[in-house]
Amino acid sequence: MPSNKTITHVEHFVTLFDNNYLPLGLALHHSLMTHSQPFHLWILCMDELVEQHLIRLALPQISLIPLHEVEDARLLAVKPLRSRGEYCWTLTPFVSQFVFERDAQVERVTYLDADLFFFDHPKLLLDEFEHSGKNVLITEHAYDPRYDKTRKSGRFCVQFMTFRRTEGAMKVMHWWQERCLEWCYAKPEAGKLGDQKYLDQWPILFKHEIHILQQKEKTLAPWNVRYFEQQGHGSVAPVFYHFHGFRIISSSRALLYSGYRIGKASSLIYQTYLLCLSDKFRLLRQEGIPIPCLPLRNDFLGRCLALKRRIWDDVGYAIFPQDVDHYSE
Repeated sequence: MPSNKTITHVEHFVTLFDNNYLPLGLALHHSLMTHSQPFHLWILCMDELVEQHLIRLALPQISLIPLHEVEDARLLAVKPLRSRGEYCWTLTPFVSQFVFERDAQVERVTYLDADLFFFDHPKLLLDEFEHSGKNVLITEHAYDPRYDKTRKSGRFCVQFMTFRRTEGAMKVMHWWQERCLEWCYAKPEAGKLGDQKYLDQWPILFKHEIHILQQKEKTLAPWNVRYFEQQGHGSVAPVFYHFHGFRIISSSRALLYSGYRIGKASSLIYQTYLLCLSDKFRLLRQEGIPIPCLPLRNDFLGRCLALKRRIWDDVGYAIFPQDVDHYSE
Protein backbone atom coordinates (compact mmCIF):
# COMPACT_ATOMS: atom_id res chain seq x y z
CA MET A 1 0.00 0.00 0.00
CA PRO A 2 1.32 3.46 -0.82
CA SER A 3 1.95 5.67 2.18
CA ASN A 4 0.19 9.00 2.61
CA LYS A 5 3.11 10.27 4.63
CA THR A 6 5.13 12.99 2.91
CA ILE A 7 8.87 12.68 3.50
CA THR A 8 10.63 16.05 3.44
CA HIS A 9 14.41 16.08 3.12
CA VAL A 10 16.07 18.38 5.65
CA GLU A 11 19.36 19.76 4.37
CA HIS A 12 22.08 19.91 7.03
CA PHE A 13 24.72 22.63 7.16
CA VAL A 14 27.59 23.23 9.57
CA THR A 15 29.71 26.28 10.31
CA LEU A 16 32.07 27.50 13.01
CA PHE A 17 32.80 30.92 14.46
CA ASP A 18 33.69 32.75 17.65
CA ASN A 19 31.94 35.75 19.20
CA ASN A 20 33.71 38.20 16.89
CA TYR A 21 31.75 36.68 14.00
CA LEU A 22 28.40 36.46 15.80
CA PRO A 23 26.59 39.09 13.65
CA LEU A 24 27.85 37.44 10.45
CA GLY A 25 26.75 34.04 11.74
CA LEU A 26 23.30 35.48 12.47
CA ALA A 27 23.14 36.87 8.93
CA LEU A 28 24.08 33.47 7.50
CA HIS A 29 21.30 31.84 9.54
CA HIS A 30 18.83 34.50 8.37
CA SER A 31 19.68 33.83 4.72
CA LEU A 32 19.14 30.09 5.24
CA MET A 33 15.79 30.78 6.89
CA THR A 34 14.82 32.80 3.83
CA HIS A 35 16.19 30.61 1.05
CA SER A 36 16.85 27.07 2.30
CA GLN A 37 13.79 25.57 3.96
CA PRO A 38 13.76 22.93 5.31
CA PHE A 39 17.26 23.00 6.80
CA HIS A 40 19.20 22.52 10.01
CA LEU A 41 22.33 24.51 10.87
CA TRP A 42 24.97 23.11 13.22
CA ILE A 43 27.34 25.65 14.78
CA LEU A 44 30.69 24.75 16.31
CA CYS A 45 31.10 27.43 18.99
CA MET A 46 34.73 28.50 19.00
CA ASP A 47 34.49 30.20 22.40
CA GLU A 48 32.20 30.02 25.42
CA LEU A 49 30.94 33.58 24.90
CA VAL A 50 29.42 32.90 21.50
CA GLU A 51 27.90 29.70 22.88
CA GLN A 52 26.26 31.65 25.73
CA HIS A 53 24.94 34.30 23.35
CA LEU A 54 23.53 31.74 20.91
CA ILE A 55 21.81 29.89 23.74
CA ARG A 56 20.25 33.19 24.81
CA LEU A 57 19.13 34.02 21.26
CA ALA A 58 17.53 30.57 20.82
CA LEU A 59 17.55 30.68 17.04
CA PRO A 60 15.25 28.18 15.28
CA GLN A 61 16.60 25.19 13.37
CA ILE A 62 20.09 25.19 14.87
CA SER A 63 22.15 22.91 17.12
CA LEU A 64 25.21 24.09 19.00
CA ILE A 65 28.40 22.06 19.31
CA PRO A 66 30.52 23.26 22.28
CA LEU A 67 34.20 23.25 21.40
CA HIS A 68 35.28 21.47 24.57
CA GLU A 69 33.05 18.50 23.71
CA VAL A 70 34.88 17.72 20.46
CA GLU A 71 38.51 18.56 21.20
CA ASP A 72 40.37 15.27 21.41
CA ALA A 73 44.03 14.69 22.31
CA ARG A 74 45.20 15.28 18.73
CA LEU A 75 43.50 18.65 18.45
CA LEU A 76 44.55 19.78 21.92
CA ALA A 77 48.17 18.88 21.10
CA VAL A 78 48.31 21.30 18.15
CA LYS A 79 46.08 24.04 19.60
CA PRO A 80 48.90 25.92 21.43
CA LEU A 81 50.94 25.92 18.22
CA ARG A 82 48.28 27.66 16.10
CA SER A 83 46.75 31.12 16.07
CA ARG A 84 43.00 31.37 16.60
CA GLY A 85 42.41 31.57 12.85
CA GLU A 86 44.79 28.69 12.15
CA TYR A 87 43.05 26.56 14.76
CA CYS A 88 39.70 27.26 13.09
CA TRP A 89 41.21 26.02 9.83
CA THR A 90 42.57 22.96 11.61
CA LEU A 91 39.07 22.17 12.87
CA THR A 92 37.28 22.69 9.56
CA PRO A 93 38.03 19.15 8.22
CA PHE A 94 36.44 17.73 11.40
CA VAL A 95 33.13 19.62 11.57
CA SER A 96 31.20 17.39 9.18
CA GLN A 97 32.31 14.36 11.16
CA PHE A 98 31.10 16.03 14.36
CA VAL A 99 27.61 16.31 12.80
CA PHE A 100 27.59 12.70 11.59
CA GLU A 101 28.55 11.55 15.09
CA ARG A 102 25.73 13.52 16.69
CA ASP A 103 22.91 12.54 14.37
CA ALA A 104 22.88 9.11 12.74
CA GLN A 105 20.03 10.21 10.45
CA VAL A 106 22.10 12.85 8.63
CA GLU A 107 22.95 11.55 5.16
CA ARG A 108 25.04 14.51 4.03
CA VAL A 109 26.28 17.78 5.49
CA THR A 110 27.55 20.94 3.85
CA TYR A 111 30.22 23.08 5.48
CA LEU A 112 29.65 26.85 5.17
CA ASP A 113 32.00 29.69 5.93
CA ALA A 114 30.37 32.02 8.46
CA ASP A 115 30.69 35.00 6.10
CA LEU A 116 28.52 33.42 3.39
CA PHE A 117 25.05 34.79 2.68
CA PHE A 118 22.46 33.09 0.47
CA PHE A 119 20.49 34.90 -2.21
CA ASP A 120 18.88 31.75 -3.65
CA HIS A 121 18.26 28.16 -2.61
CA PRO A 122 21.45 26.07 -2.25
CA LYS A 123 19.42 23.21 -3.76
CA LEU A 124 20.47 24.67 -7.13
CA LEU A 125 24.04 23.66 -6.30
CA LEU A 126 23.28 20.49 -4.37
CA ASP A 127 21.13 19.10 -7.16
CA GLU A 128 24.15 19.26 -9.45
CA PHE A 129 26.15 17.38 -6.82
CA GLU A 130 23.38 14.79 -6.45
CA HIS A 131 23.31 14.15 -10.18
CA SER A 132 27.09 13.69 -10.27
CA GLY A 133 26.88 10.54 -8.14
CA LYS A 134 30.08 11.60 -6.32
CA ASN A 135 30.70 11.73 -2.57
CA VAL A 136 32.30 15.13 -1.98
CA LEU A 137 31.45 18.53 -3.48
CA ILE A 138 34.00 21.34 -3.71
CA THR A 139 33.93 24.79 -5.31
CA GLU A 140 36.58 26.71 -7.17
CA HIS A 141 37.62 30.27 -6.36
CA ALA A 142 36.78 31.04 -10.00
CA TYR A 143 39.01 34.09 -9.85
CA ASP A 144 38.65 37.08 -12.10
CA PRO A 145 41.85 36.76 -14.18
CA ARG A 146 42.91 40.16 -12.82
CA TYR A 147 42.93 38.77 -9.28
CA ASP A 148 44.11 35.22 -9.87
CA LYS A 149 45.76 33.92 -6.68
CA THR A 150 45.56 30.25 -7.56
CA ARG A 151 49.27 29.69 -7.13
CA LYS A 152 49.25 31.04 -3.56
CA SER A 153 45.74 30.39 -2.24
CA GLY A 154 44.73 27.38 -4.32
CA ARG A 155 42.31 26.52 -7.09
CA PHE A 156 39.55 25.62 -4.62
CA CYS A 157 37.94 27.61 -1.82
CA VAL A 158 36.96 26.15 1.55
CA GLN A 159 33.62 27.96 1.62
CA PHE A 160 30.88 25.51 0.55
CA MET A 161 31.79 21.82 0.80
CA THR A 162 29.47 18.83 0.98
CA PHE A 163 30.31 15.38 2.39
CA ARG A 164 28.00 12.40 2.08
CA ARG A 165 27.92 9.72 4.78
CA THR A 166 29.84 7.22 2.66
CA GLU A 167 33.09 5.34 2.87
CA GLY A 168 34.46 7.34 -0.07
CA ALA A 169 33.70 10.69 1.55
CA MET A 170 35.17 9.55 4.87
CA LYS A 171 38.38 8.57 3.07
CA VAL A 172 38.74 12.12 1.72
CA MET A 173 37.76 13.72 5.02
CA HIS A 174 40.19 11.67 7.11
CA TRP A 175 43.05 12.38 4.70
CA TRP A 176 42.33 16.10 5.02
CA GLN A 177 42.14 15.88 8.81
CA GLU A 178 45.54 14.21 9.01
CA ARG A 179 47.16 16.81 6.75
CA CYS A 180 45.76 19.71 8.79
CA LEU A 181 46.89 18.15 12.06
CA GLU A 182 50.38 17.88 10.58
CA TRP A 183 50.51 21.43 9.16
CA CYS A 184 47.95 24.25 9.02
CA TYR A 185 49.39 27.75 9.10
CA ALA A 186 48.58 31.16 7.61
CA LYS A 187 51.65 31.22 5.40
CA PRO A 188 52.55 29.63 2.07
CA GLU A 189 55.06 26.84 2.46
CA ALA A 190 56.01 23.99 0.13
CA GLY A 191 52.77 24.23 -1.83
CA LYS A 192 50.60 24.49 1.30
CA LEU A 193 48.50 27.28 2.81
CA GLY A 194 46.22 26.73 5.81
CA ASP A 195 43.58 24.05 5.25
CA GLN A 196 42.82 25.16 1.71
CA LYS A 197 45.73 24.39 -0.61
CA TYR A 198 45.42 20.68 0.24
CA LEU A 199 42.25 20.60 -1.89
CA ASP A 200 44.34 21.10 -5.04
CA GLN A 201 45.42 17.47 -4.71
CA TRP A 202 41.93 16.00 -4.43
CA PRO A 203 41.02 15.74 -8.14
CA ILE A 204 44.18 13.63 -8.54
CA LEU A 205 44.11 11.58 -5.33
CA PHE A 206 40.33 11.14 -5.12
CA LYS A 207 39.07 11.65 -8.67
CA HIS A 208 36.29 9.08 -8.25
CA GLU A 209 34.99 10.77 -5.08
CA ILE A 210 35.15 14.48 -5.92
CA HIS A 211 32.70 16.60 -7.86
CA ILE A 212 33.82 20.12 -8.79
CA LEU A 213 30.85 22.47 -8.99
CA GLN A 214 30.30 23.66 -12.55
CA GLN A 215 28.01 26.61 -11.73
CA LYS A 216 30.84 29.01 -10.96
CA GLU A 217 28.73 32.08 -11.69
CA LYS A 218 26.50 31.15 -8.72
CA THR A 219 29.33 31.28 -6.13
CA LEU A 220 30.37 34.91 -6.01
CA ALA A 221 32.91 36.81 -3.92
CA PRO A 222 34.89 40.06 -4.19
CA TRP A 223 37.51 38.29 -6.29
CA ASN A 224 35.08 37.36 -9.10
CA VAL A 225 31.82 39.34 -8.89
CA ARG A 226 32.95 42.02 -11.36
CA TYR A 227 34.11 39.38 -13.85
CA PHE A 228 30.79 37.52 -13.77
CA GLU A 229 28.92 40.83 -13.97
CA GLN A 230 30.71 41.49 -17.24
CA GLN A 231 30.03 37.94 -18.41
CA GLY A 232 26.36 38.43 -17.54
CA HIS A 233 26.08 41.75 -19.41
CA GLY A 234 25.69 43.81 -16.25
CA SER A 235 23.79 41.45 -13.97
CA VAL A 236 24.55 38.63 -11.54
CA ALA A 237 22.31 36.02 -9.87
CA PRO A 238 24.32 34.28 -7.13
CA VAL A 239 23.17 31.42 -4.96
CA PHE A 240 25.55 32.76 -2.35
CA TYR A 241 28.01 35.59 -1.92
CA HIS A 242 31.17 35.14 0.12
CA PHE A 243 31.72 38.39 2.05
CA HIS A 244 35.47 37.85 2.26
CA GLY A 245 37.24 40.70 4.01
CA PHE A 246 34.05 42.12 5.53
CA ARG A 247 34.76 43.60 8.93
CA ILE A 248 32.54 45.36 11.47
CA ILE A 249 34.60 48.37 12.57
CA SER A 250 31.95 49.86 14.87
CA SER A 251 28.22 49.60 15.48
CA SER A 252 27.68 52.05 12.64
CA ARG A 253 30.52 51.41 10.20
CA ALA A 254 32.00 48.50 8.24
CA LEU A 255 34.87 47.67 5.94
CA LEU A 256 33.14 45.97 3.01
CA TYR A 257 36.14 44.64 1.08
CA SER A 258 39.68 45.60 0.15
CA GLY A 259 41.98 44.82 -2.73
CA TYR A 260 39.28 44.32 -5.38
CA ARG A 261 37.12 46.33 -7.75
CA ILE A 262 33.71 44.78 -7.36
CA GLY A 263 31.62 46.51 -10.05
CA LYS A 264 28.15 48.05 -9.94
CA ALA A 265 26.05 44.88 -9.81
CA SER A 266 27.34 44.06 -6.33
CA SER A 267 25.88 47.26 -4.82
CA LEU A 268 22.53 45.55 -4.14
CA ILE A 269 24.36 42.49 -2.76
CA TYR A 270 26.17 44.59 -0.16
CA GLN A 271 23.09 46.71 0.53
CA THR A 272 21.07 43.57 1.30
CA TYR A 273 23.80 42.29 3.62
CA LEU A 274 24.09 45.61 5.47
CA LEU A 275 20.34 45.77 5.97
CA CYS A 276 20.34 42.25 7.40
CA LEU A 277 23.24 43.02 9.73
CA SER A 278 21.55 46.22 10.85
CA ASP A 279 18.51 44.13 11.80
CA LYS A 280 20.75 41.68 13.69
CA PHE A 281 22.31 44.59 15.58
CA ARG A 282 18.84 45.56 16.78
CA LEU A 283 18.26 41.98 17.93
CA LEU A 284 21.55 41.93 19.84
CA ARG A 285 20.73 45.25 21.53
CA GLN A 286 17.28 43.96 22.52
CA GLU A 287 18.94 40.96 24.18
CA GLY A 288 21.60 43.09 25.88
CA ILE A 289 24.41 41.48 23.86
CA PRO A 290 27.27 43.82 22.89
CA ILE A 291 27.96 44.14 19.17
CA PRO A 292 31.44 42.71 18.59
CA CYS A 293 33.68 45.03 16.59
CA LEU A 294 37.18 44.74 15.21
CA PRO A 295 38.29 48.38 14.86
CA LEU A 296 41.12 49.12 12.48
CA ARG A 297 44.29 50.70 13.82
CA ASN A 298 44.51 54.41 13.01
CA ASP A 299 47.60 53.95 10.86
CA PHE A 300 45.98 51.11 8.90
CA LEU A 301 42.76 53.07 8.43
CA GLY A 302 44.72 56.04 7.15
CA ARG A 303 46.57 53.88 4.64
CA CYS A 304 43.30 52.30 3.46
CA LEU A 305 41.62 55.67 2.94
CA ALA A 306 44.66 56.95 1.07
CA LEU A 307 44.62 53.81 -1.03
CA LYS A 308 40.93 54.30 -1.81
CA ARG A 309 41.58 57.84 -2.99
CA ARG A 310 44.24 56.54 -5.37
CA ILE A 311 42.43 53.57 -6.85
CA TRP A 312 38.75 54.47 -6.41
CA ASP A 313 36.85 51.37 -5.39
CA ASP A 314 39.56 48.89 -4.37
CA VAL A 315 38.55 49.57 -0.75
CA GLY A 316 34.94 49.94 0.30
CA TYR A 317 33.48 51.37 3.50
CA ALA A 318 29.83 51.69 4.45
CA ILE A 319 27.53 53.07 7.11
CA PHE A 320 24.97 50.58 8.38
CA PRO A 321 21.58 51.72 7.03
CA GLN A 322 18.45 52.41 9.03
CA ASP A 323 16.42 51.86 5.87
CA VAL A 324 17.00 51.23 2.19
CA ASP A 325 17.52 54.90 1.31
CA HIS A 326 20.23 55.39 3.92
CA TYR A 327 22.91 53.29 2.24
CA SER A 328 26.18 55.01 1.45
CA GLU A 329 29.79 54.30 0.70
